[in-house]
Amino acid sequence: MIKVNLLPQRKPKRAAEPGSREFVLGVAALVIGGLAVFLLVDRPRRSHLDDVREANKLIDQDIGQKNQKLAGGGGVLGYEAMKAAAADATARAEAIQRLLGAKVVPAHVLHELGEIMLTGHQPTMSIDMVKKTGNGDGQDPNKKYQTDWDPQHVWLTSFIDTKGAFRLEGGAQSEQDVTQLSKRLGASVYFQNVTPAGGDRVTDRDTGLNYYRFTITGRLAY
Repeated sequence: MIKVNLLPQRKPKRAAEPGSREFVLGVAALVIGGLAVFLLVDRPRRSHLDDVREANKLIDQDIGQKNQKLAGGGGVLGYEAMKAAAADATARAEAIQRLLGAKVVPAHVLHELGEIMLTGHQPTMSIDMVKKTGNGDGQDPNKKYQTDWDPQHVWLTSFIDTKGAFRLEGGAQSEQDVTQLSKRLGASVYFQNVTPAGGDRVTDRDTGLNYYRFTITGRLAY
């Protein structure tokens, strides 16, 4: 007789597959390696980056405070205002030195007159007169003259000084040339109360050339 056992039977335990242990060890090694990288490399770098950002923030705050101080306010001069004040003080000191050196004696007067009659040369002026003849604040249209005026169109025939009162005579190509010469004399620290005293259009008997004969009067700054 054939007997059949229908009861379930326990299967014998199978040994672990080869390589599964190595796989588990490999995964564990990767985890440990990642943790080491995070603790030893990434975390210190993040900490350093946070420190740098904080330092930059403090520097930005310090720069902002300094910029506020440089801008001035509250009765305190800003950097630009201080710079302008220093430049103005330097210009005034230079002007004072020029005025101290501009002692009015006959030789200096004639030298100044010669400078005014040279192309591209300007009269010796005070700071106040520079502002009046310039283009900025304080400009006086009556004092302003043409900086590119050519004095070669003017010639002088006599200069008479009578106890500080002078009389200048000469010829010019046009009345406009006389105006420019008068404005330069008026701007100079050597001359005062400069006034064109009239003139007329004449013809030279020798050459036949037509020109404007003029007279300028004023006082010397003795």
